[in-house]
Amino acid sequence: MSDQSIIFFLICISVALFIIVCYQRVVFKKGTQAKLEKISQKLSDILEKDSDEKVMVFTDNKALMHVSGQINRMLLDRQKVKIDYRKQEVSIKKMLSNISHDIKTPLTVILGYLEILRIDDQENETLQKVESKAKQVMELINQFFTLAKLESGDMNIEITKIDISELCRETILEFYELLLQKNFLVEIDIPEQKIFVQGNKEAIARILNNLLSNAVRYGGDGHYIGLFLRKEENFIDIDIIDKGKGIEREFATNVFERLYTIEDSRNRRIQGNGLGLTIAKNLAKQMGGDILLESIPNQKTIFTVKLKNFVE
Repeated sequence: MSDQSIIFFLICISVALFIIVCYQRVVFKKGTQAKLEKISQKLSDILEKDSDEKVMVFTDNKALMHVSGQINRMLLDRQKVKIDYRKQEVSIKKMLSNISHDIKTPLTVILGYLEILRIDDQENETLQKVESKAKQVMELINQFFTLAKLESGDMNIEITKIDISELCRETILEFYELLLQKNFLVEIDIPEQKIFVQGNKEAIARILNNLLSNAVRYGGDGHYIGLFLRKEENFIDIDIIDKGKGIEREFATNVFERLYTIEDSRNRRIQGNGLGLTIAKNLAKQMGGDILLESIPNQKTIFTVKLKNFVE
């Protein structure tokens, strides 16, 4: 074989080896990129769903194995933080429940003595004011107690078949005289036939009373109250509407938070102790439903109670 043939042969081998190396690098790069994209997608899914899964990657690449290991280590630390937070939250809620219960006992005794004193001295305005304030404190303690029990899971709500049409009629009738005295235009749309939901009568009545009371108290400028019962596919919706000042959009997402109040003098819609709507929403969720809010300031405010349709 001539020298030229040998040189040509060596050049061909070198070119072939170069092509093979380049090909392997391209394939390796694409494989690594695909695995990185897979890790990224999995991590995104875990964070979006707030799950406790781990990132799994099958590879011989030590760098990728190290990266996935560090990611799983961070996810494990995140999981431990979540568990500790939940334990502390449950502990705090139970503590609030116990404190509320412990305060109720002496306050009940105080109210009893105040009532006795007032009977003996009915014209004493100072005594009447003290008793009135003590009753407000008792109501606040009762709401704290109820909310603490709801959030700690200590309150068992018995779910039964409820005729929501009749319950809506009963509830609005309790307000009817007050609404007429205040010259409200009252609009009611409740189907004549019985409509059943899965729920608790006392809990639903409390929700409706709270929302109607708020509508009268804070939406009274519009002198309008509407109660509409609508049947959807899986839920029964109860719309409670007023045409008062309404709630600004920046506040609307916060009105169901514990102790949230609006102090803006131009919008006194959410006042008091900030617990009524929180309790109402918790009760609705305990029954598998929810409460939604839609408000256009100075036009219309709609609180929608969603309750599960009763299925035989």
